[in-house]
Amino acid sequence: MDISSAKNRAVIQKKQAIKKSCLQPAPAVLVSCRGLDGEENALAVGYCCNCSYDPPLVMVGVVPSRYSHKMIKESGCFVVNLVDRSYKETFDYLGSHSKRDGDKLTAMHVRLEDGLKVNAPILTDCPVNIECSVVDSVVAGSHEMFVGKVEYVHANEKLIDGDGKIDFSQINFL
Repeated sequence: MDISSAKNRAVIQKKQAIKKSCLQPAPAVLVSCRGLDGEENALAVGYCCNCSYDPPLVMVGVVPSRYSHKMIKESGCFVVNLVDRSYKETFDYLGSHSKRDGDKLTAMHVRLEDGLKVNAPILTDCPVNIECSVVDSVVAGSHEMFVGKVEYVHANEKLIDGDGKIDFSQINFL
């Protein structure tokens, strides 16, 4: 870049932002799980990401005081359910109510199916469901980060191209 180009560029002012959850946006996800006693639950999770492609691994952060934490810890599995705008009311409810206070899945008429590879339910009305087996976890500040090996990925048929890849641009994420 020559000096004249640098002079013509607008000066961008920077200001300090809050540190909490500074890596955004991220897709809204609901993590579903099943306890050893067969009890099922789902919770909204703010921390979720890919962490390896070989083997495929995803990571979800769950606060240890959350009702689902023990279920995931004991069962060793979970499902990451990607949420689109049509599921906003359910997402908001599941994210703001605890199973300790009642059966929120029944209250919201959440449709469930058994996972094919892990002992946890998938949320049928979510466009993508990622079945995971816990391979590691680490407590990182306020959350325990569960690293899950991707065992199976369900996706609405219309989202999958000829190579089996998901076209995420067709999902109207929250």
